[in-house]
Parts: sequence; C-alpha cells; structure tokens
Amino acid sequence: MKFGLDVPTTGAYADARAQAALAAEAEAAGWDGFFVWDVPAGIDPWLALTAIALQTTRIKIGLLVLPLARHRPWLVAKRLADLDQLSGERVICTVGLGHLDSAFSSYGEESDPLIRAQKLDEGLAILTGLWATDPFSFTGEHYQIHQVSLASRPLQSPRIPLWIAGGWPRRPPFRRAAKFDGICFKSIHHETRKWLTLDEFQTGLAYVHTHRTQDTPFEVIMSGETPLDRQQGIDIVTPFQEAGATWWVEEGLGWSFEEFRERIRSGPPRR
Repeated sequence: MKFGLDVPTTGAYADARAQAALAAEAEAAGWDGFFVWDVPAGIDPWLALTAIALQTTRIKIGLLVLPLARHRPWLVAKRLADLDQLSGERVICTVGLGHLDSAFSSYGEESDPLIRAQKLDEGLAILTGLWATDPFSFTGEHYQIHQVSLASRPLQSPRIPLWIAGGWPRRPPFRRAAKFDGICFKSIHHETRKWLTLDEFQTGLAYVHTHRTQDTPFEVIMSGETPLDRQQGIDIVTPFQEAGATWWVEEGLGWSFEEFRERIRSGPPRR
C-alpha cells in the first residue's frame, strides 16, 4: 500500500511556499503522494503544484479533486503535461463533479450535476485524446476542438494516471472510474457526514470491478484520518488494505495547520 496526503489550499495553506515546505517534509517522512485541493477560495493549485514540484524529487503530486467541468479541458491537458515534464513523471490527477453547487453557481457557471457530468465525460475524452493523438479533434455537446496539438506531452506512458472520485452508493462515478486508472472513495458521506464503513467500501469496490473491461493497472484509493499513534493508524488502515485498497490518503480536514504538519512529520501508518 502507498500513502498520500489530501492537503487543503485555503487558510494557512493558501501559500505556495508553505505548500512546498510541507511537501518536502512529507517526502522526507516517507509519504508517497501529496495532493492538493482545487477550490475557488484557495490558492491556485497550479501555482502550488509548481512550487511543490521544484522542492521535491520522489513523491507523487497532483490534484484531489479537480472539478473538470469548471475548467477548459484543453488547458488542463496542457497544464498537467507541463507539470509532468517539470516534476519528472510524478503527476496524478483525480477528477470529479465537485460536490458544492455554489462553487459553480456563485461564478455564473453551470451547477446542474447532470450537465456537469456530461462535461466531465467530454473533458476526460479531450484529456486522453490530446495526450495520445497529434493533432486531435473532438466534437461534443459542450466542447469542440479542431486539429489541436499540445506543445508538450506528458512523460508518463500511456498517460498521466486519471483517478475518478466517487461517493458510494452513487454508482455513475464508479462506472466512470472503471474506464480509467483508479477509483478514489470519498471517505465521508455527503448527506449523512458519516465515515464510509468497510462493508460499504467492499461493496463499492466489487461494483467497480464488475465494470472493468481492461487488464491495466488500477488503483483503489481510500482516505480518512489516523492519529499520531502509529499502531492505532495501522489498525485503522489495515482492514481496507486487506479488502483491496492500494492507497491510503490522509485527510487534513480534522487538523489545524500545525497539527497536520506534525501528523505529516510523524510519517504514514505503514506496517
């Protein structure tokens, strides 16, 4: 199992230098991934990731979660490719609908989740197409591009890994994830605000596997919070690892900046 961090980009975290320093400490402490938010109220995640890439050498970096419907997908394809070049093949991108409608409607953008889902699917087709075909054209309901070439391509082959975020029991994200490189379970139910149980994780994972048609590497990401006590953390993580999780992502929601920094420095709950 690999261990990552889900790092806010708001408040005390809204500083590219602070993000880069945290990432360097995370790398030194043995974490495998450092993933930042993409929310309107936070620091620009592309700026943060650039600083992080320049201050680290090994740790995987990326977005968790990128609400693709809020972005021009061809610009996302270019930025991810540039970042993959800069970081030396270390980028992973997690995409989803974005769970707050206000993050769209407050800026005059489409908030209907069904339309956002359509734009997400078209955006994923554009990302993968631009990385694989030169030049690339696409005609969809929401996006059209004609004979476009990227100035730079990702170093990773066949592409930058694309993980799909989903909250079980909402099934469409899990069917979408089956076509890509990983499923990222939301650890807290949006409606009930309760933690996802092991049984729910197993049911969701079984569902996504029934829709897998490719024999390619597929990551299973579970997230949550573990205490500073390493053994207690191992006890929380191990059942999910044994059930099929390949990544555990530590969330920074329940900690102050300094508390989360201490949690990062203490290292992952690795057996």
